[in-house]
Amino acid sequence: MVVQDLTEKYGDFVAVDRLNLDIGEGEIFGLLGPNGAGKTTTISVLCGILKPTSGCVSVGGHDVNRELQKVKESIGVCPQDTAVYPFLTIRENIELFGNLHAMPNDKLKENLGYVLEKMRLLEWADKRAGACSGGIKRRLNMAMGLIHDPEIVFLDEPTVGMDVQSRHAVWDFIKELKARNKTVVLTTHYIEEAEQLCDRVAIVDHGKLVALGTPAQLESKSKEKHLEDVFLKLTGSDVRGEE
Repeated sequence: MVVQDLTEKYGDFVAVDRLNLDIGEGEIFGLLGPNGAGKTTTISVLCGILKPTSGCVSVGGHDVNRELQKVKESIGVCPQDTAVYPFLTIRENIELFGNLHAMPNDKLKENLGYVLEKMRLLEWADKRAGACSGGIKRRLNMAMGLIHDPEIVFLDEPTVGMDVQSRHAVWDFIKELKARNKTVVLTTHYIEEAEQLCDRVAIVDHGKLVALGTPAQLESKSKEKHLEDVFLKLTGSDVRGEE
């Protein structure tokens, strides 16, 4: 995945400013930044939801402007906002998304069992989604986005609002994705999550890239013991508005 001089503007406001990234196959890549730093906007461009104002973006070897359908076929997305059908069961929600991807019935059945187990949803599989807790809905959201077994996975704040047990279930699944050589792009406000999971992280602020490297490299360069201290050193301690 290659991002070259990506710029995204909303009128005169520059949300992403000449961003350059090169994300390797099978890498867990963290995209970190304060509220309003441009993380979700960048993810939206990489997924083809937003068209770049300028710059070049290649996902899975496909240009997002010229080969958007091929990009969409290769990716899975867990958005920041939970979106499930409340009157469908957990199982039915996931099956719906599998059918939207035109999955063969046998493959859908196989993958359904896999994601229900890995997301620890088996116990609630036949319960209406609207009657489930926020943490279960977040895990369902992830299962829906990954039912078709994509090669590239975008996870935008996947564990927000989850309890410790749910977070660790998601962490285990992300590690398994890496073991299967999937590429994962992760945004999170839980810096320890990035420190635990990511091969490399990019820290962005005001739409610009301010640091890039492994957590250990960034800690060493900044002479800090923890990635969160690096983050605060580079982006400041002022409280930001919502993204």
